[in-house]
Amino acid sequence: MVMSRDVPNVFSGIVEVDETYLGGQMKNRKLKERLKINGIYGNTRGFGTIKQPVFGILCREGRVYAEIVRDVEAKDLQPLIEKQVRKGSTVCSDTWRGYTGIAAKGYVHRLVNHSQKEYSDKKGNHINGLEGFWGYLKRKLAAKGGIRRKRLPLYLGEYVWRYNQRNLSLKEQENLLFKLIIKSS
Repeated sequence: MVMSRDVPNVFSGIVEVDETYLGGQMKNRKLKERLKINGIYGNTRGFGTIKQPVFGILCREGRVYAEIVRDVEAKDLQPLIEKQVRKGSTVCSDTWRGYTGIAAKGYVHRLVNHSQKEYSDKKGNHINGLEGFWGYLKRKLAAKGGIRRKRLPLYLGEYVWRYNQRNLSLKEQENLLFKLIIKSS
């Protein structure tokens, strides 16, 4: 589990929830693995990537929480929402089936249907803030030229922290890091 000390224990108000996948492409796999997959399956289309699901919550005030998850089904996502989001809050999501039934658990649930090219319901309900964080995260990871899967939680934690501190100057970020180091030791 990746969690930054600067993320509130519980989000409230209007929050956005979404899932994404991080992972490599077939061209980045070892030659031996590529040949094995090509030899067995003949076609690598739709088979060439190993994707890691990541779940995120963004508070409209600008803080984000992200965690690597095993799967993106309701049994995996809804307990995280219940743990991180205060009951009575407005939860904005897409129409993914993993969010079905969240309203019955004490949340106001607003949906955006991406399959119908809907990205906002014109009433302020959208998940564009979290989509922006996913874009930021993927650009930063792509700039690394690839990372090892076992190190993904460290990079995820780093970029969550950087995103949450983006409005601070470098000096303020540095001071905050020193305080966190001193506090944890």
